[in-house]
Amino acid sequence: MTVAPAAPSPPPDHEQWQRLAADVLRRSGSDLSGSEAESALSTALEDGLRVQPLYTAYDTAPDAGLPGFAPYVRGGRAEGATLGGWDVRQRHTTADPATVLTDLENGVTSLWLVLGDQGIPVSSLGLALDGVHLDLAPVTLDAGHEAGPAAEALLRLYDERGVDRASVRGNLGADPLGHEARTGERVDFAPVAGLARRCADAYPGLRSSTVDALPYHEAGGSAAQELGCSLATGVATLRELTTAGLSVEQAVAQLEFRYAATADQFLTIAKLRAARRLWARVAEVCGAPGRQVQHVVTSPVMMSRRDPWVNMLRTTVATLAGGVGGADAVTVLPFDHALGLPDPFARRIARNTSTVLVEESHLARVIDPAGGSWYVERLTDELAHAGWEFFRWIEGAGGQAAALRSGRLGQALSDTWAVRSAKLAERHEPITGVSEFPNLAEPLVGREPAPEPPSGGLPRVRRDDAFEALRARSDQHLATTGSRPRIFLAAIGPASAHTARLSFASNLFQAGGIEPVSVGSYEDSGATEACLCASDALYEEQAASLAESLKSAGAEHVFLAGRSGPYPGVDASVFTGCDVVAVLSTTLDRMGVS
Repeated sequence: MTVAPAAPSPPPDHEQWQRLAADVLRRSGSDLSGSEAESALSTALEDGLRVQPLYTAYDTAPDAGLPGFAPYVRGGRAEGATLGGWDVRQRHTTADPATVLTDLENGVTSLWLVLGDQGIPVSSLGLALDGVHLDLAPVTLDAGHEAGPAAEALLRLYDERGVDRASVRGNLGADPLGHEARTGERVDFAPVAGLARRCADAYPGLRSSTVDALPYHEAGGSAAQELGCSLATGVATLRELTTAGLSVEQAVAQLEFRYAATADQFLTIAKLRAARRLWARVAEVCGAPGRQVQHVVTSPVMMSRRDPWVNMLRTTVATLAGGVGGADAVTVLPFDHALGLPDPFARRIARNTSTVLVEESHLARVIDPAGGSWYVERLTDELAHAGWEFFRWIEGAGGQAAALRSGRLGQALSDTWAVRSAKLAERHEPITGVSEFPNLAEPLVGREPAPEPPSGGLPRVRRDDAFEALRARSDQHLATTGSRPRIFLAAIGPASAHTARLSFASNLFQAGGIEPVSVGSYEDSGATEACLCASDALYEEQAASLAESLKSAGAEHVFLAGRSGPYPGVDASVFTGCDVVAVLSTTLDRMGVS
């Protein structure tokens, strides 16, 4: 018997989806409907942007074009990374030729050498590159105020080793404004212009200058602020180079841009796509259309010092975002970067991250695989507008140098970081292994000290700064007394009534280095404070009497996990969205933990 197929159902429309979403919200007590229900599911980002829960064909964005053609949103090169993946660029701060060669023999395709006071002595450049085939391995320098001597040393090394100037690849890394942002020291542009002239005349594959946006990212800047600062720095550099006699085409060709890649993969993808679009517009206005060359570095800001193994996951996602976003070169910082000099295992994991993503996950097979996503295209467009507005703000302040020297740029970045710091303190932006699921029993991983980074300019921040300060206080207390500060968690009623809040309180207090004790009696716990953990119904019945009992037993302060109350004898509540850092800091103060 032949069964006739059912008549096709009409496709659902957006309003039907909104009604379903409203039904879900209604179960949690919301009475929102329609677009209000959809808006309640959206997520606020920095720069005034919002991520919607659903994107459709109605969420339009400008045509992104094709790879290799302006505005280069979909990639700077027509072939993308399909011919072998992105350039795997490893960072080195010590003159250790064995480590350099190990990297190059195991997947690294170019070198990023930090020279000068904060890295390899310029006089040791030859030692650092001993055994390296300079005609095959591109070299990028990062020498701050010693950019001129470092460049001269590298160019001399090429000549001494008989490297054909036409085959030289890399970047001499001069970045006067980036150095000023890091240190507050002004650097003369004249030597930079001289290097640019030499590269343009004799080294067609070598760039002279880096436009480094990392100082602004590491000072707490948002994605749009990072974009705006990179554009303003790029424009300032073009002005200096053309004033020194280079054509606009020659000046544009001398620049490589450096951006941070974070574990927010979609924001990173959109940022890199937006960066190419914005620079294409700048180059077009200057009369020399050209693509932006991008070097992406996994974010130092996101790296944690506690439970550093989680950094391997963060850098993997960031590397994926950099590759998918179309970066020309990607540097994966080793997972122990925040602790000191990376050990061989950390360096191996860092270089293998790109290898796995390219060779096993095949991310490079398709050019701009995120292209066409309604979400990614819309986010790219919105971020491009936000970045352009910040660029205009800097230009209105007199340009990048003036904005830096007046303090206005630093204040703008500081304001952004203050807002983000509040979200971190409230755990609205969680840090796995630090503010969420910390492991107090795991000692801090030790590493040899790394060279001190340049300082004196914009600050360097990390997401874990506030929690790290709390944990350091606890560590000192442990070293001095032999035990950590403790809090007694009083679980009330059956497991079904207290498990969720017991876990919540345990995580919260451990984030500040306070050891939770939830077995036995308060008297045997060694604690000086306590926290009640139960359902709201049990709090109504027992919170006041239990708080009185705990204080009679010696508890100096009694918390309650949740928003219930107030109750007699309960001094404070801890709950989702409270300022965890403030709670933990004052608790340590009361415990005498300095």
